[in-house]
Amino acid sequence: MTAPCTASANGLRSTKASGRHRPRPAGLAACLASGLLSVALLMVLSAAAWSADAGRGKALFDQCKRCHQVGDGAEHRIGPQLNDVFGRAAGSLADYRYSQAMKAAGAGGLVWTEATLDAFLSDPVALVPHSRMSFAGMAEADDRAALLAWLGGFSGPRSDLPPAEPTATPEEFGLDPRILAIEGDPEYGAYLAGECITCHRMDGTVKGIPSITGWPLDDFVIALHAYKGGKRVHPVMQMVAGRLSDEEIAALAAHFHRAEDSP
Repeated sequence: MTAPCTASANGLRSTKASGRHRPRPAGLAACLASGLLSVALLMVLSAAAWSADAGRGKALFDQCKRCHQVGDGAEHRIGPQLNDVFGRAAGSLADYRYSQAMKAAGAGGLVWTEATLDAFLSDPVALVPHSRMSFAGMAEADDRAALLAWLGGFSGPRSDLPPAEPTATPEEFGLDPRILAIEGDPEYGAYLAGECITCHRMDGTVKGIPSITGWPLDDFVIALHAYKGGKRVHPVMQMVAGRLSDEEIAALAAHFHRAEDSP
């Protein structure tokens, strides 16, 4: 912090008519220059702090990008795209199929602001119980602030957004793209789903087990093949996926993709 700017006795001149004293122009210019320098320094430091937070926030978004996209060309995946999320009512994008819980929260007045997004990132289930958000939460307030600083750059007027990064890709897991071309039978998938719904809830709510309802077909197929091939590690899921054929995985993807929420 700079010291207060004061004028010395030598820097004052008397005005007989008014009996008042005022700084010489040179003294006033020095005061203004000092004050402007302080403001400029604060602006530079604030911008640097925001940049550091935003840079760290981009890295933290790696925890989110399995489900969400943000940036130029962002699309809905397992979760909705996050462009212009600030100021948006919860559950309000017409072309994304939200859980009943998220739509009810929006109808009840929940709007995504820095404060509400911070609360949701801290404990999603506490803010919107029974939503499909399977993320356990981000414990550190500084991490949440950094992530929100970065996401804030994708809300409001802009013309130079970086391209949206993909969620899961066949190349990432060494999956033959022809497997994604298999058209699954949702009725057969419903028959096979009995083992799945012993853990995963058909209404898409999260009870300690992630939701698999309403996923894009490709994401579902890629995930199960990643477990089947050992690219994702989870003993139960590896055992279940290891018993499924390519056609059975496609059928389960079709079934859970079209599954509706409970009323």
